[in-house]
Amino acid sequence: MVNFQYKEKYGLEDFRAIMALLRGEGGCPWDRVQTHESIRRNLLEEAYEAVTAIDAGDMDNLQEELGDLQMQVLFHARMEEEQGGFDFDDVCDMACKKLIRRHPHVFGDQNASTPEEVLVTWDEVKKQEKDQRSVSQAMESVARALPALWRAEKVQKKARKEGFDWPDWRGAREKLGEEIAELDEAIDGADGAQSGRERVEEELGDVLAAAVNLARLLDIDPEEALNGSTDRFIRRYGRMERMAAESGQALADMTLDQQEALWQRAKAAE
Repeated sequence: MVNFQYKEKYGLEDFRAIMALLRGEGGCPWDRVQTHESIRRNLLEEAYEAVTAIDAGDMDNLQEELGDLQMQVLFHARMEEEQGGFDFDDVCDMACKKLIRRHPHVFGDQNASTPEEVLVTWDEVKKQEKDQRSVSQAMESVARALPALWRAEKVQKKARKEGFDWPDWRGAREKLGEEIAELDEAIDGADGAQSGRERVEEELGDVLAAAVNLARLLDIDPEEALNGSTDRFIRRYGRMERMAAESGQALADMTLDQQEALWQRAKAAE
């Protein structure tokens, strides 16, 4: 058993000490073998679980999930500290300095009286920090690990700041129709070869990007829109299963036409 002092209430330094114990000699066999790459997905999952708690208005769960998210931060920092890299204090130092630099209206002599002005200042300071001299460089800085719809939206917003955008949603809707037509053409021309498949994938990606563009110009969050659609699908599928069971049938044993009829009934029930 490791040497550890139990307390009624723990703080950040205790959190750091526990992580060091878990990673050290006599600690946890699982924790000791992890790397940045092996727990990369955990960091994403914990962030999404925290957001799920926020969306549900569940503050008790949010408290727990924020702790899990902080644990991932400490985990990565501890691994670097063991290798002679940065430690958690370095992480805090960098974050504090960034906040000070990007709030010159608070810590300096600039003025920003509205949230919109604050965002402009933040972006300008960020460009200077990252030495982003072009819009394409700013686009490349958008994290590729973001959900694809979210990443596309952020990139499109950067283009809009430079005037490269439709004046309203109508142009985006027309473009979406064009992209769908090109997708149809690619599918019709695909012959099973890899080149044909790649073109279909490319055109499908363009359709999704055009849909994101339309959502943005309609002031609709594409992630929320797609999640809502998925929620509706789950609800309707559940109704289909119940309707099939009430008729003494299994949904999987029905024909596609029978399933479609149930789908329309489930949809009409909303």
